[in-house]
Amino acid sequence: MKLLLDENPSPRLVTRLGLLFPGLTHVRDVGLKQAADRQIWSGAKDNDFGIVSTDADFVQIAQRLGPPPKVIHIEECDFPLRIIEDLLRRSAVRISEFQKDPDGGLLVLRFANPDGR
Repeated sequence: MKLLLDENPSPRLVTRLGLLFPGLTHVRDVGLKQAADRQIWSGAKDNDFGIVSTDADFVQIAQRLGPPPKVIHIEECDFPLRIIEDLLRRSAVRISEFQKDPDGGLLVLRFANPDGR
């Protein structure tokens, strides 16, 4: 399963994380820039992508419809690109295991501040 970055995560993540996540693509690169969530959902499903998003709407769609596609939700994401990149790098093993899990449909990633907040 390849990963499709939703509109909100920076398209720069594709070049920064492409070696770690082969096939990583941004919605703008597959003609889905500014597309409705359901269009992105359908495009991901039709092309064997999992969706990486900061948008809670994808959590609701995933809970309502179930996989495919699988959804990786970066929760409460209002931090800079480098922090998102680091979170995805640190979560690479969890993401890989999630991709292989036939029953998993939603993976939530949370940023934890060093002071525990």
